[in-house]
Amino acid sequence: MLNTKSFLAVDFGAGSLKLADFETNEVGGLRLKNFAIKALGLEGSQDATREATVVKALQDTLAELGLKSKNVNVCAPGFQVFSKFVKLPPVDAAKVTQIIQYEAQQNVPFPLAEVVWDYQILGAAASGELEVLLVAIKSDVVEGLFRVAEKAKLKLTLCDASPAALCNAFRFNYGDLEDCTMLLDIGAKTSNLLFFEKGKVFSRSINLGANAITQDFANDQKLKFPDAEKIKIAEGFVSLGGAYEEPENPNQAAISKIARQFMTKLHIQVNQTLQFYRGQQGGTAPQRLFLSGGASIMPYTAQFFAEKLNIPVEYFNPFRNVQIDPSVNLEDLSRVAHSLGEVVGLGLRNLANCPVEMNLMPDSTLRWQAFNQKKPYFLVTVFSLVFVAFTTGYLFSKLADFKADQIDTLNQQIAPKTAKSEAFKAAMAKLAEKQKQATQISNYLSQRYYWGDVCAELRRVLMASEENVRVKLSAQKPNVDVGIWIESMITDPNLGNAVGAPAAGPGPSMMGIGGPRGFMGRGMPMPAPTPVPDATAAAAGSTIQLVCRSVNLSSVDPSANTAIAFEVQSQLQNSHLFDPKATVLSPTITTDDATGTFTFGITVALQNPLKL
Repeated sequence: MLNTKSFLAVDFGAGSLKLADFETNEVGGLRLKNFAIKALGLEGSQDATREATVVKALQDTLAELGLKSKNVNVCAPGFQVFSKFVKLPPVDAAKVTQIIQYEAQQNVPFPLAEVVWDYQILGAAASGELEVLLVAIKSDVVEGLFRVAEKAKLKLTLCDASPAALCNAFRFNYGDLEDCTMLLDIGAKTSNLLFFEKGKVFSRSINLGANAITQDFANDQKLKFPDAEKIKIAEGFVSLGGAYEEPENPNQAAISKIARQFMTKLHIQVNQTLQFYRGQQGGTAPQRLFLSGGASIMPYTAQFFAEKLNIPVEYFNPFRNVQIDPSVNLEDLSRVAHSLGEVVGLGLRNLANCPVEMNLMPDSTLRWQAFNQKKPYFLVTVFSLVFVAFTTGYLFSKLADFKADQIDTLNQQIAPKTAKSEAFKAAMAKLAEKQKQATQISNYLSQRYYWGDVCAELRRVLMASEENVRVKLSAQKPNVDVGIWIESMITDPNLGNAVGAPAAGPGPSMMGIGGPRGFMGRGMPMPAPTPVPDATAAAAGSTIQLVCRSVNLSSVDPSANTAIAFEVQSQLQNSHLFDPKATVLSPTITTDDATGTFTFGITVALQNPLKL
C-alpha cells in the first residue's frame, strides 16, 4: 500500500546535511516538494562535535523550510559505514543465512555485538556463486542518529547506507543502460565507486574526500578551515596539467595544484578498483562515468576523469524520473542535483520494492518503536489490570488475616520444640569439641617414642658407617679401629634450640649412638656425657644440624677422613627416617691434631617431623 503522506529523506554527510521533502504522486511515483543543503564544516566530520553540529543544522533547516514533525528516512555517511561485496559458494537456500553470518564475522572489522549489519543478495554469477553486499555500522552511530531525529521531533523509520541509496537512485533513473557504467560519488571525507552492468552491481568505498583539498590549502595558506572552504568553493578548480599559464590569482594557483594532486590520488584508486572489477568480478570495460557528490562540481573535474579514463563523463541526475513540484526552484535544484542521489534513493524506499533494500535499525530500537505505537492499548490494559489487582488484593487481604491467625497458633506449638532443638545442637557441638581434643591426645601418645626412634636410627647409621669404612680400609691396615660419634645436635637452627653439647674428647657416642666398642680400651679419655635431646624443643623444626667427630685415619689412607664423612651422608640418605634430598654434608672437615680426631657437619631433614 502506497504512502500518500509526505515524508523526509535526510543524508547526514560528512561535509553537509542534505534534506528533501517528498510525497507520492497520483500515479504512485515520487514527487519532490522541497529540498535544502546545509554545510556542516569541519565539525561535521569530527566525532566529538558531529552530533551537536548535525542537530543544529537539522533544526535550522526544518525551521527555514517550515516543516513540522514527520517520518524520516536517513542515510549514514560513508566514513561511518562499512560495506563489502562477497561471493558465496552455491549452497542450499536454508544455509545461506548461516554462511552470510559467518562471512560477516570474518569481514566486518568490529564485533558483531557492537554493530548493526544487514545484507542483500544481488544475484548469482555464471559459476553459481551468490553475490552479496554486506553493510555494517556501529550501534552507537545509529543510536546517535535516533537522538538527532528525536531532538528535531522527527520519527526515524529507516536507516540506509549511502552505497545502497545511490544504487537505488541510479537504477530508478538509468535503468535503460545495460552496458558497464561507473558512478563516482565524491564526498567530503570518503568517496563511493559503483559499477552497474546488466543487472549486476559492485561497489567500493574509497577513503578519500574533498575535505583533504580544503585542509591542504588551509595549511599552505595559513588559513582557518571555514575560510579555506569558502575560497575553494568560490575560486577553486582542477588544474589541467601539462604546459599551461598559471592563474594570476594566488588562491586559484594553489588550489588548482592541490585539487589535481587529490584527483590524481582518487584516479589511482578508481583505476585499481576498475582492474579488480574486471579481473575478479568478471566485469567488462566501462563505457561511461557519472559524477556525483558535492566535491564533483569543482570545475574541470569531469575533463580530468575524461582524459584519464578515456570515456565520456557526465553528471548524475537523480531527478531524471522524479516529478518536481512547481514550487521548487529548478535553477537552484540544477546546481546541486548531482549531490542529492542519496536522498532520492531514500525517498524511493517508501514507494515499492527497490533493487537494494537494507535497514540498519537496531532490534532494540525497532521494538521500542513498536511499543510506542501500542502504548495507548497498553495504558488501557494497565488500568484494567490495576482494577483487577485492587479487587483481588482486597480478597487476599482477608484471606491473609485468617492465615496469620493460624500461623500464630502453630508458632505457639512449635516454640517448645525449637528450644529443645537448640539445646540438642549445643550438646552436639560440645561432643564434637571433646572428640577433637581426644584425637589430638591420641596422636601425641602414638608419637611418644618418636625421638627414641630417631636416636636409635642415628646409632644404626653410625655403626653401619664404621663397619663399611673398616672393610674399605682393611686392605691398607687390617683390623683398623674406626670410631664415629655425634658431638652435638641442633634442631631447627632458625629457632636456636640446641640439643646436646660438644664432647670433651673422642669416645663412644652417647645416647647409645656410636660404634659397638667405643675405644674405651685404647686409653682414650672418656667423653663428657651429652644430654638427652629435649623432645619438646626438637619438635619445633624438621631440620637437624649434626656435628660428628671421628678418629683421624689419614695416616692409613689420605682420603680416609673424606670417605668417612661421605659414608655417613650416604647412610643417612638411605634411611627411611630422613629426607635424602635435604641431607647435605658440610664442605669443611676440621682436624684436631691434639686428640687425633676430626669433625664434620651434616644437615639432615626428618621425613615426618613430629607435629605439636
